[in-house]
Amino acid sequence: MKFLLSFAVVLVLILAYFRLFPSAPINPVLPIEQGQQEVNGHNANVPKGSGAMNEMNETEESEEAAAGPVAPATPGQTYGTAITAADALPMSALPTALGTRDSARVKLVGKASAVCQAKGCWMTLPTADGKEMRVRFRDYAFFVPKDLSGHEVVVSGWAYRSTVPKAELQHYAKDAGKSAQEIAAISQDEQQLTFLADGVRVVN
Repeated sequence: MKFLLSFAVVLVLILAYFRLFPSAPINPVLPIEQGQQEVNGHNANVPKGSGAMNEMNETEESEEAAAGPVAPATPGQTYGTAITAADALPMSALPTALGTRDSARVKLVGKASAVCQAKGCWMTLPTADGKEMRVRFRDYAFFVPKDLSGHEVVVSGWAYRSTVPKAELQHYAKDAGKSAQEIAAISQDEQQLTFLADGVRVVN
């Protein structure tokens, strides 16, 4: 009888112990270390080839993460990583800096010609051949003012060549406030220079 009582007491104590101190799950979810996983190339040091930075694959949640008041476009104001104008190359020097490579890390200075009017999540800089280079912001960590167009800016990051799909071009046109007719006129993919910026500085 004493044995049975002792056994029952030990059993109760064991059950109480596991109730108070539950064991770890058999298959715990481990955090992914920084740099272990890459999403759309955003965490890569260099953009990976044509179309790797497809904005249409970005989620609205990613865009909202950077939403909030954006400081006005005033000289000396920076967005993202703080940068200076020192050693910045003019846009006309970009073809030489890029050469035959698909991508290159550079600091450029030029005049913003258009800005996303939805959130300020991209802008464009005119290239030497009269085209536009779209500047996007790494990980949507920051936006720029919607009135930045016409201001001279410095951008620091990666310039790269890419093929932009028709649907994405139409999306950009809508963000820029283009008419339905202008958006519908975009009928094919386009080869473009794109820039993934870590930081932007307003010069004037």
